Amino acid sequence: MGEGSCYHSPTLGRLSFQEVVDEILAMMAAAPEAPYEVVVGTDSQIYADEVDYVSAIVVHRVGRGGRYFWRREKDERPQSLRERIYREAWLSYETAEELIRALKDRGVSGFQLEIHVDIGRNGRTRDLVEEVVGMILGVGYRVRTKPEAYAASAVADRYT
Repeated sequence: MGEGSCYHSPTLGRLSFQEVVDEILAMMAAAPEAPYEVVVGTDSQIYADEVDYVSAIVVHRVGRGGRYFWRREKDERPQSLRERIYREAWLSYETAEELIRALKDRGVSGFQLEIHVDIGRNGRTRDLVEEVVGMILGVGYRVRTKPEAYAASAVADRYT
């Protein structure tokens, strides 16, 4: 199992994607009446000749805390900031699609999944905000940017 397909949990260690889904379902089953937010975000860090992308899945039982799971994927260094930001957004989209499909296969639906992108209206990424937000809205997901994008800018960022 490559590192890109392996998730990590601060409390449970290494997990397969299926084990992540099992943990999410167990959490939801413990309080089925509670409202849940499911959030996906990706952040990246450039090194000499490669980039680390870290994608996080955050499951928040509203008002009662939550859990998160993350995975790392290495890739060649992107040619531009725009390429790197789009790659982050695409990895979040792929993770969201995989998660929704797995949860629906297990009979869980009716929750809203949100994608967090590590871009904001200030700084070097400001010119990309409308494009990236439009892309994510266009594929049917709610989206948050900095400073509300905690899954990308706080959780995933911790592991880049």
